[in-house]
Amino acid sequence: MLRYLTAGESHGAALVVIVEGLPAGLPIEVEEVQGELARRRLGYGRGPRMRFEQDEVTLVGGVRHGRTLGSPVAIEIANTEWTRSDKWHEEMSPAPGATKNPATQPRPGHADLAGMQKYGFDDARDVLERASARETAARVAAGTLAKALLSHLGISVLSHVIQMGQARAGAGIRPAPADLGAVDEDEVRCFDPAASAAMVEEIKAAAKEGDSLGGVAEVLAYGVPVGLGSHVHWDRKIDAALAQALMSIQAIKGVEIGDGFEVAGLRGSDAHDPIGWAPDARDGRGDYVREGTRAGGVEGGITTGELLVARAAMKPLASLNRPTLKTVDVRTKEETVSFKERTDVTAVPAMGVVAETMVALVLATEAVRKFGGDSLTELVRNHDAYVQTR
Repeated sequence: MLRYLTAGESHGAALVVIVEGLPAGLPIEVEEVQGELARRRLGYGRGPRMRFEQDEVTLVGGVRHGRTLGSPVAIEIANTEWTRSDKWHEEMSPAPGATKNPATQPRPGHADLAGMQKYGFDDARDVLERASARETAARVAAGTLAKALLSHLGISVLSHVIQMGQARAGAGIRPAPADLGAVDEDEVRCFDPAASAAMVEEIKAAAKEGDSLGGVAEVLAYGVPVGLGSHVHWDRKIDAALAQALMSIQAIKGVEIGDGFEVAGLRGSDAHDPIGWAPDARDGRGDYVREGTRAGGVEGGITTGELLVARAAMKPLASLNRPTLKTVDVRTKEETVSFKERTDVTAVPAMGVVAETMVALVLATEAVRKFGGDSLTELVRNHDAYVQTR
């Protein structure tokens, strides 16, 4: 089984992730992880932290001479803000003490108040530091390993933004793996130029008013073989695993596989992808094909071998540059407005990169489960044998 665990706080010394279950022999270098983390900082509307947070990566264990050892891989992502500011040394010190500036005006829509109530805290920082989307940097580091593994099985995972506020990309405009560079070069990581321009205007309008903006990112996985996941148990269904993984991303409030929400309003005769047979003249064989992507490449909790499509909807961020959200001071119980924490106008473009990570981790987990193998060579051999003889 492939699994991972993250640790660390937003303004602490570092984030750490441990990934267990990777086969031995998987090539990986620090530069690959740093490259993916740089993609996470992309997008028009990001805050100032993205300009100076450099994500200093160290491969602590599990990798020798550029290849995994089959043991757990440990990655540390140093917080450069910690190293350049004494403020956070004092504020986030693990030594006994107390803060001079407690956050007592919880933000509506954030984990602040619910976390304070659950754990008995009187300072929202005890919650927000871990609830912060900064934690996703550790997930992206783990996802870099998952993507590297999937690449050896012919699987590519990428994302693009399809909605920002009220601006939406044209239906069916989807990038292929070769288009990832073009997507990342776009200001909002949108593959539809007209929609991209409209999205930028939406962000500018929200920024002018000190407000925030949500949106939707679509994740596409190419080359996924038929048979990942299973119908036999609720926790083996791959669409359920994808939904849980995507919903776990901070500020995500909706997930769909394929055209999940749209097909709910259709009749059965229009809601499903017809099945066809495509002969292959090269080897005399053929394969079944789905004539559409309404199911998103998953039927009955099992991948169909078609393009996998998943979408995640992100709400507008709860931290505003002009605090106007009504709240209550937890100490005085008086009405006030939520405190201001440095924030982005929108993080939807970055969320797409994180969503890639979560989809890649799910697919890698299921690939390891299905094909097995202690080494990358064995895993690839098992995969190739399955694909060729199915």
